[in-house]
Amino acid sequence: MCDNASIKDPYRQLDEYIDTLPYKKENLIGILHQAQELFGYLPDKLQWHIAQKLDIPSAKVYGVVSFYSFFTMKPRGKHVINVCMGTACFVRGAEKLQAELEKQLGIKTGQTTEDNLFSLDSLRCIGACGLAPVMMIDGKVYGRLHEPEEIRQILEKYRLEAMPEA
Repeated sequence: MCDNASIKDPYRQLDEYIDTLPYKKENLIGILHQAQELFGYLPDKLQWHIAQKLDIPSAKVYGVVSFYSFFTMKPRGKHVINVCMGTACFVRGAEKLQAELEKQLGIKTGQTTEDNLFSLDSLRCIGACGLAPVMMIDGKVYGRLHEPEEIRQILEKYRLEAMPEA
């Protein structure tokens, strides 16, 4: 028999986290980080819940969520790919890297693959200029990416990890 008591509702987990904070309203960004960790993204319903819990206007929560690029209001893939568009990466072919990722994934930047395995985004600079052009997957940096085959091999590694073992 399954012990459902050990499975916690993410709203309850979030509420318990908020309840541990001494200064709730002042910790909105931290609360949003925790909520995104639990839910994967910050839909309107969740933003409203946080606003009610903190007794602040939901417009304030939305303003913070929409201002910071780290927060997302759309579901994201299991693996988030970011292409660096900083100056060094841009000069060394970041646009080609991004176009090749879009081609291989079958999505545009800002979208998630149908299987919810990958989300593709870009960012300004990750500080790995010597490795330009660079992409980052879940915080791991891959640099000097010029060949489509290199990109295919990296993506394939993540696809294989996602496959259930037979």
